Amino acid sequence: MLKFTGNCLIVPWDFSEMALKALKISVGMVEDRTKIKVVHVGQIPTSTEPTVIWDTITEQSIQEYATKSFQKTIAEHPELSGLELVTLFGDPGFAITDYAEELKAELIVISSHGRRGLSRLFMGSVAERVVRLAQVPVLVLR
Repeated sequence: MLKFTGNCLIVPWDFSEMALKALKISVGMVEDRTKIKVVHVGQIPTSTEPTVIWDTITEQSIQEYATKSFQKTIAEHPELSGLELVTLFGDPGFAITDYAEELKAELIVISSHGRRGLSRLFMGSVAERVVRLAQVPVLVLR
């Protein structure tokens, strides 16, 4: 297995099975789990959405929900204990690469859902955007 000897490794988290696989691989790559920074990027709620108008969804509530969901995943997979989630907002490609630059990360480990054809055209590929925008190496897991 590949060993990571740098100071900081970023793992984007979208609550998918593929992201869980990327996280498990990342844990196997490091000796010190504090080097792993797990990041989830949420969409900024627009001020015209009914949930925002009625103040039922805020950035803080999205962060709290993401953290609770991540902690539930960690409880189900004890080999991942000790990891913490950071929630950012904005375009995932830019947010992930900006965060990596801010932390002076030396590697981004990201999963790809392997979409093709029209689904890729309409949904785009966060992994592809991260590869294009990143100033550090990116390990894409399929």
